[in-house]
Amino acid sequence: MAAAKIAILGAGLAGISAARALIARGHAVTIFDKGRGPGGRLATRRMEAAGRKLQFDHGAQYLRAEGAGFAAALVEAKAAPWPDATRRVGMPSMSAVPRALLGEIPCVASRHVGQITGRAGAWVLRHWDARLVHPGKPLPDVAPEEAGPFDAVLLTMPATQARDVLGQQVPSLAEALGAIRYAPCWTVMAAFDAPLALPDTLRPEAHAIGWAARDSAKPGRNAGQENWVIQAGPAWTRAHLESSVDAIAQPLLAALSAFSTAPLPTPFMAVAHRWRYSLLEAPLGEPCLWDATARIGYASDGCIGGRAEAAWDSGVALAARVLA
Repeated sequence: MAAAKIAILGAGLAGISAARALIARGHAVTIFDKGRGPGGRLATRRMEAAGRKLQFDHGAQYLRAEGAGFAAALVEAKAAPWPDATRRVGMPSMSAVPRALLGEIPCVASRHVGQITGRAGAWVLRHWDARLVHPGKPLPDVAPEEAGPFDAVLLTMPATQARDVLGQQVPSLAEALGAIRYAPCWTVMAAFDAPLALPDTLRPEAHAIGWAARDSAKPGRNAGQENWVIQAGPAWTRAHLESSVDAIAQPLLAALSAFSTAPLPTPFMAVAHRWRYSLLEAPLGEPCLWDATARIGYASDGCIGGRAEAAWDSGVALAARVLA
């Protein structure tokens, strides 16, 4: 096919892998993402408390590679083994992986694409400052910026968000995305002055906590700090989904203390983050979706399965459909 101008919505692994494959074949790609940087759920929060600079991998905790393609990507991104030889983490943060894989691909950050207008082969994106957009609320009552026209648009965000952006442009694609379901996840980031009497990782069964880890124990981190990431299980998160951020840290820290062999000290910093689309519960069952007439497609881990590698493979599959 002739060189095309393609927009990709979402700078997670699906968007990045699709972009790399398309650029390798000579196409012009621009990625748009509502975050301040690439990665999606491969996220790292940086903050300062008590005069100390802290960081927490508050999204995906590690990566596994079963296929050669994603394994090569992790080698390229210099991911390191942790907490065992089968799992990998970014160095010095999980967000380093998508940054390395994105490279010099054009990425417009902190922009929320809320509408796709125009027609097939000449799509126009209407986008807003992401800080003005809130989940479940109408789009801001300010004039958006526009980008385009684009020959094709690929959506790689969670399915619910993609359906909102699609509107009535491709009803069959929007309907198909309704099959994908995610569970939410409350995550607490806590920093302590002294080491906790706990193993580096915990994965309790049928518990308020789904996963907890000594984040500062990962390779490339500040081992002199005691930083923890505590992720609630889906049932607990749903029961507290609309609780305020301030109401989440204390009960999850109390749940963590049940596994400690000594009283849990009070953290000098504890904040919570709500992931509305975290763990995949119901996948689409197809590698990707592509409407060749409308020239709009969709890729994410929601197509194949709830793993980072599934997102990468889905993006590769969508790029192959576009190139075909």
